[in-house]
Amino acid sequence: MKRRKFKALIIIGVLLLMLYGKNLLERRSFRSISSTFTEVYNDRLVVEGYIFQISERLFQIQKLIDHCNLDYDYSKVIKEISDNEKAILGIIAEFEATNLTEQEAVYLTDFKKIIEKDLNINSYELLYTDSSGVNREQVKIYDQKITRARQDLDSLSKIQLEEGEKLISKAKILINRSQIWAQFEVALLIILVVVMFLFLFRKSEKNQGMI
Repeated sequence: MKRRKFKALIIIGVLLLMLYGKNLLERRSFRSISSTFTEVYNDRLVVEGYIFQISERLFQIQKLIDHCNLDYDYSKVIKEISDNEKAILGIIAEFEATNLTEQEAVYLTDFKKIIEKDLNINSYELLYTDSSGVNREQVKIYDQKITRARQDLDSLSKIQLEEGEKLISKAKILINRSQIWAQFEVALLIILVVVMFLFLFRKSEKNQGMI
């Protein structure tokens, strides 16, 4: 009888350890799921918002360079372009603080270089003079730089979509794994109940037989 009791206790102990190990794995899985969704928000959705804000600022710069609005007062155009560029660089600094992929870092570095150097306009005479009007050749060069900057933004936006899909796929795998572990836990609990029932039932029968 002592031998059976010992075996039953060992089985119960092993089952309890398995349940404990399963709970540890499940906690780790939930932490991973939480981390994944946090990454989707902070490094993908928020970044997509950054890209949109930068794109809007870049559009304003191009409008000012191209003199799209003939009724506009262009006396402060250089300052306005500079203010938009400073705002863009501020957003880029927040962008750089996120978890960048290698591709993102490349495109973001190229974009930052365009804003800091290629579109750094110090004199309005580069764009316009009273004698010649709009300097179309120089404006064309700036437009080409802006087009390249937009291509970098499009590539960055595409990366957000691709990386977001990867993270969501990872979250789905983790959730499916958690569901499997939940079923495993139910099976262990059933086995544990059966073992304890048989142990108690047999013990009760033996006690009755002794009486």
